[in-house]
Amino acid sequence: MTKILVIGAGGVGSVATHKMAMLQDVFSDITLASRREVKCKDIADSVMAKVGRQIQTAELDADDTNATARLIEKTGAELVVNLALPYQDLTIMEACLKAGAHYLDTANYEPVDEAKFEYHWQWAYQDRFEKAGLMALLGSGFDPGVTNVFTAYTKKHLVSQMHTLDILDCNDGDHGQHFATNFNPEINIREVTAPARHWQDGGWVETPALSTRHSFDFPKVGSRNMYLMYHEELESLSKHYPELQRARFWMTFGESYLAHLEVLQNVGLTSIEPILYQGREIVPLQFLKAVLPDPGSLGKTTTGKTCIGTIITGQQDGQEKTAYVYNVCDHEVCFAEVGSQAVSYTTGVPAMIGAALMATGTWSGKGVFNMEQFDPDPFMAMLNDHGLPWQVKTLDQGLPF
Repeated sequence: MTKILVIGAGGVGSVATHKMAMLQDVFSDITLASRREVKCKDIADSVMAKVGRQIQTAELDADDTNATARLIEKTGAELVVNLALPYQDLTIMEACLKAGAHYLDTANYEPVDEAKFEYHWQWAYQDRFEKAGLMALLGSGFDPGVTNVFTAYTKKHLVSQMHTLDILDCNDGDHGQHFATNFNPEINIREVTAPARHWQDGGWVETPALSTRHSFDFPKVGSRNMYLMYHEELESLSKHYPELQRARFWMTFGESYLAHLEVLQNVGLTSIEPILYQGREIVPLQFLKAVLPDPGSLGKTTTGKTCIGTIITGQQDGQEKTAYVYNVCDHEVCFAEVGSQAVSYTTGVPAMIGAALMATGTWSGKGVFNMEQFDPDPFMAMLNDHGLPWQVKTLDQGLPF
């Protein structure tokens, strides 16, 4: 059994903590820490009510490496699950090295002052984690995370020589708000407004944000418009599967969301450049985050489903083959189980699974790893067992565009 420290008390942190509490034979002691301990205590109360298990809470500024290392040592945590902001990835990794704990996150490091979703800052820790005998697992959410594992599973069992990869993320949930994001607004809007990039014939092709749109008929959802975007798993998957001739990421957006986003961009509220207001500097996007609904509060009103998966073309046993591996998740079912909507659920459950595989030694190593570098089978089995069942369809062809 493993003592674990979870950092971050948002929607994802809540789901992961509830799910970890259900596995008492894997996670012996759970501490949940955040900048505001009151949020941790609310989650702890929910865990007690729903699971009947007590967890510990703590106040922590995860920007402070020394404070984080002290908390790791105080709790005796052997594994730190970072579900805080991606700006804090490096300070938490430093704290793990300082205190001698393994590390897991769900999103790659991103500088506060630049919208860059890249792994190179974290890959640079490879030698230090290896020499320390520690493991860092990057991106154990859904996308990145499950989509990486779907790719590894497809490679192992369905399409041995992969040619193209398309990751399709559809959230058809309705939260009843005029405008809200289903995960951290600051990160969500930075992702959506960044230029789109996809991998093509050994290099990156960049296009303007939201400039490429196609429709797709999603299982259990129906036909929805999806937009070409950049997402960090493309970087690691194109690195670890060099046979891929093309790799793309698509996400659906409703017309109302896009209309509100365009207005917010036009008036400068999505900017990450500091401005002076009443004698002090503020970042417009951070102000916007403060006035938008907390994603963690949306679960009680959200209806509908998500559908996220991978479509991979290539060859199997000398024959052309296209495999579609996907999960469909229901917002209301997730809320009934753990009090969170499906976007938090589809990230929090994989975080728990990755942590469980590390805690049991099923996935192990020294250094910094992406999800696709491990055997996908135990992760895929746990998805079925813990609320994210997946399906496989053989298609006649890949996306026709």
